[in-house]
Amino acid sequence: MRGPREEIVYVPCIYRNTGIEAPDYLATVDVDPKSPQYCQVIHRLPMPNLKDELHHSGWNTCSSCYGDSTKSRSKLVLPCLISSRIYVVDVGTEPRAPKLHKVIEPKDVHAKCDLGYLHTSHCLASGELMISALGDPKGNGKGGFVLLDGETFEVKGTWEQPGGAAPLGYDFWYQPRHNVMISTEWAAPKVLGEGFNPADVEAGLYGSHLYVWDWQRRETVQTLTLQDGLIPLEIRFLHNPAAAQGFVGCALSSTIQRFFKNEGGTWSAEKVIQVPPKKVKGWMLPEMPGLITDILLSLDDRFLYFSNWLHGDLRQYDISAPQRPRLTGQLFLGGSIVKGGPVQVLEDQELKSQPEPLVVKGKRVAGGPQMIQLSLDGKRLYVTTSLYSAWDKQFYPDLIREGSVMLQIDVDTVKGGLTLNPNFLVDFGKEPLGPALAHELRYPGGDCSSDIWL
Repeated sequence: MRGPREEIVYVPCIYRNTGIEAPDYLATVDVDPKSPQYCQVIHRLPMPNLKDELHHSGWNTCSSCYGDSTKSRSKLVLPCLISSRIYVVDVGTEPRAPKLHKVIEPKDVHAKCDLGYLHTSHCLASGELMISALGDPKGNGKGGFVLLDGETFEVKGTWEQPGGAAPLGYDFWYQPRHNVMISTEWAAPKVLGEGFNPADVEAGLYGSHLYVWDWQRRETVQTLTLQDGLIPLEIRFLHNPAAAQGFVGCALSSTIQRFFKNEGGTWSAEKVIQVPPKKVKGWMLPEMPGLITDILLSLDDRFLYFSNWLHGDLRQYDISAPQRPRLTGQLFLGGSIVKGGPVQVLEDQELKSQPEPLVVKGKRVAGGPQMIQLSLDGKRLYVTTSLYSAWDKQFYPDLIREGSVMLQIDVDTVKGGLTLNPNFLVDFGKEPLGPALAHELRYPGGDCSSDIWL
């Protein structure tokens, strides 16, 4: 937390599903207020293929290898959600101008792991890298994990025991002191790939479970069925490596669930936050969920942050008492229920009126807050607005036309509270090849959602 202030941020930018025939790319953004290039994309590294769907990224090494002087955080690993490629990018040689180091082709992942549709990448204390998968090569659900060598980046096989994959996959976090890893689930790639169909929810095709794994034996030991927990996406243990609890955001139910270890060694989950749906007219369904898409915990485990991509608000909760999170900050940054838009809110348990559209530096913000990243000292929150290109196109067609943005929020770390910085805007609608969809944010030195402590 006492590390240096962030000066640059790496952001994957996506052209798949936008109508622009160009490869996805890694943008390097200058976020140093003293720099003449503040709020500008200072470098773009295009990938060598089209329609990969860059999504999340992770490091070749992180705090799980603390004290190992042979390791340095020099490579950013970019697994592709749709093509199943893995790009390894050299950010160590020239941090402000990354270059491609290695490409792992889908056939390697398919042949050695029978997995595809790759999501979260975490580095392990062994020096290896582990990447979660959503499915098998044909797009059926399969929650397995790809293991890469941390030096050569060769595919070694699956992390889990043969035949031991979960039915569905998405995100994961491990806590070695408790010999546990917990994974989440979205849906089979063939279900979610082209967009969201409410009938698939009725048919039970979307996930509502957490999978508890024995970290050393590499096998599932418990499946938790979440109450009001449809589509559990991002999962975060508390950063304290001794902690036996954490939180998961359930997108469709719009709940935050706390998971925790029982005295007997089994695990449980309970709902601790519920964002009520809004009764609406002019939308695809009569009730609109908040759609909690990203969550993170401050490094001191004091605050929980999450985004409601559809309602359009970003929230901060004090989690000093993890069983009873307390709302301390809320900010509307666009969304589907802004005044003057196609959606009319008929009944709202939280707001007295629909929020105003957000305009920053003359740009009306399309979409809603989605990926979030917190500065190490906890005082600045960065936000982007794209979820996944096919869902962006469905829920926010103007996001495809206008491109996404990156915003910055000032955080009160004493009393709690969120304030928009009106002077910060990165407009990906003005990119050289046309409007792009910007996704996850990473600092060169690691951050709240990349690093795991032992």
